[in-house]
Amino acid sequence: MRFGFYFLTFQMAEFPFQLSIKSVSSENKEELVTCTALLRVIPGKRKVYDACWNGRDVIVKAFSDKISSRRHLQREWRGLSILRQRGLSSPEPLFFGQTEDGQWTVVVEKIINALTIREVWDNTTDTGKKHELLCAVSEELAKQHSKGVLQKDLHLGNFLLQKERLFFLDPAQMRFLSGEVGKRQAIAQLALLASLLPKKDTEGITNLCKRYAAARCWKFEPADMARFWRKLGAWRKGGVKRGLKKCLRTSKRNLRIKAGRYLAVFDKGFCRGAEPPGFIEQIDALMDGGQILKDGRTSYVSRIAWNGKDVVVKRYNHKGFIHSLRHTIKGSRARRGWLHAHRLGMLNIATPRPLAYIEQRKRMLVWKSYLITEYVEGQRLYDFLRDSKTGEEERSKVSGQVWELFERLGEYRISHGDLKHSNILITGNGPVLIDLDGMKVHKWTWTYRIRQAKDIEDFLNRGPSKYGGL
Repeated sequence: MRFGFYFLTFQMAEFPFQLSIKSVSSENKEELVTCTALLRVIPGKRKVYDACWNGRDVIVKAFSDKISSRRHLQREWRGLSILRQRGLSSPEPLFFGQTEDGQWTVVVEKIINALTIREVWDNTTDTGKKHELLCAVSEELAKQHSKGVLQKDLHLGNFLLQKERLFFLDPAQMRFLSGEVGKRQAIAQLALLASLLPKKDTEGITNLCKRYAAARCWKFEPADMARFWRKLGAWRKGGVKRGLKKCLRTSKRNLRIKAGRYLAVFDKGFCRGAEPPGFIEQIDALMDGGQILKDGRTSYVSRIAWNGKDVVVKRYNHKGFIHSLRHTIKGSRARRGWLHAHRLGMLNIATPRPLAYIEQRKRMLVWKSYLITEYVEGQRLYDFLRDSKTGEEERSKVSGQVWELFERLGEYRISHGDLKHSNILITGNGPVLIDLDGMKVHKWTWTYRIRQAKDIEDFLNRGPSKYGGL
């Protein structure tokens, strides 16, 4: 198999390279920057590099849109300058100019030993720490609003944490007002921040509002809180849709690859330091050499090790022309599994983390597809309940957690489609839902009720129901 194209991210031989920039901001002086890694790429718009300039660690943003690149650069430079003028923590703008091939480029300070709040959030399992993290962001957001700064693209990836200090990123997506941000806009942004917390976590959400209000020296009236809850509901609904769209393209977290007869999306953390095309080329051989978990006509599942990670690969086999045509029209099963897993992740419903999906095509048809997820160590619910070492108290606790899982699915009108005991893993952190092939999100409550009744019936009839009320 020959790959005609893949992203520069993985062409490691091209790094480091030198970039000559004619600095417009410092009397047309030629500046030489050594780029060491590609951090992010938005095709047709910009690339972001880790780099070194005069012995100093910097970040380089190269804008590639021929029509609007200069405008984007000016907005970035102006935004960084205004943030610093208003006393808000942000990377120092160093200089901007054009490369030898005419690309407008800005060079800014790199904040050393820092992580985005999104990275910290994703690596934190403790609920209390997540609450405190979000409250810290709300207080910084209040500081922004009090100084007339409004983020048009508010998300955790735009806050950088260095020890106890928060830095604001992406100034090109900010509006700078002459006065403070008003209550209506502030409440809308606070609701967006609160949408990261589980729906039932009213205490955490209320505390978030209190911390923000205290930072602004405000008092939220009943009408303000009513507006907040309405906006929170709207953000929850729309936020998942926007998040799922990002899961199908190259972004800060994912890398989309289209090469020959293959189309794939990889989690960047999963393939960092490796070459996805090489993985795709040998995926069937890797599966055959791994621990075979299932070998059926419809699917083939294997546990393998790749790039230092323990993963499970599920291959959906070709079953004829009509079968391929159907899955080409409605999306491959791997693609749907990828999106389902991301949806559950956004809703704080435990499922193995999706790492990649791959589609193999023949002409225009999806022929085979592969879904790669992290391997989760756990005991299947059926085995857990039958295990003589499991005490009644532990059985009862897990039973409650499983029913809570079902309730969470119900909140969002999600049916699993194959809810049997073997599709629930019991781990040290609680139950984890697996095998999302038949999962469906229902638009109408009545259709959900029908599928929910079938899910519960299947669950009760396909497991040891005498244990723990299950």
